[in-house]
Amino acid sequence: MVIATQYAVTELGYEYTIVHPSNADIRFIGSDNSSDGVRVLRVDGTNGTNAKIKIELGNWSANQNKTYTAAFGIVNEEKFAVNITHINVSTTGTDYMQIWLHGDRDENPASDSTSVFMWDKGSIVNASTTTAWTLAYGDANKGTMKDNVSAGGTITTPWDDTAHVRYSVDDTNAYGVGVNGRTITNASDFVWVQVSIDLPASPTSGGAQTGTIWIHFEATTQYGED
Repeated sequence: MVIATQYAVTELGYEYTIVHPSNADIRFIGSDNSSDGVRVLRVDGTNGTNAKIKIELGNWSANQNKTYTAAFGIVNEEKFAVNITHINVSTTGTDYMQIWLHGDRDENPASDSTSVFMWDKGSIVNASTTTAWTLAYGDANKGTMKDNVSAGGTITTPWDDTAHVRYSVDDTNAYGVGVNGRTITNASDFVWVQVSIDLPASPTSGGAQTGTIWIHFEATTQYGED
């Protein structure tokens, strides 16, 4: 008996759009200014839909600590909640950076009960197997963010023509899902990121210190569930 094998070929299309990091479905916005008077978060190089962004933390010397309580913000525009699990940093030299997630834009995490310590000078603090912060579902509006996704009020995130990013200096606090009793239906769709540089008395090297911050997200794509 001869057994015939059948094959078929079909096709389907796909689409996605590459946009500016301040206009993505999970997007980054500026807030604090750096030492040069420009926002800490800014475009690195040429602006455009394929722009890269960086944080510019200034010029500091041995034994100094510089803290930006709102170095940048993260806003969720997807129609479902998004978890931030952990943050890690790669660097060209010794790592003196510390990073927190928190809800109060102008408050140091030591005084902010919502804060989550994420990175400490070369070490992950919040483990990759746990959720540090859950952003409530967004509304796909790149010009606003919400401290309560079910409320009518919105916080605008206008465009900064110097840093070439969206930004906010609104002091309305953010609350993640599970923080202060907030649920997926009344939590915030944004969070602030504090970055500190804590230099010792004898840094191992001078000059420019560069690297990459990796922020890890995960989500189950179910809209509006607790």
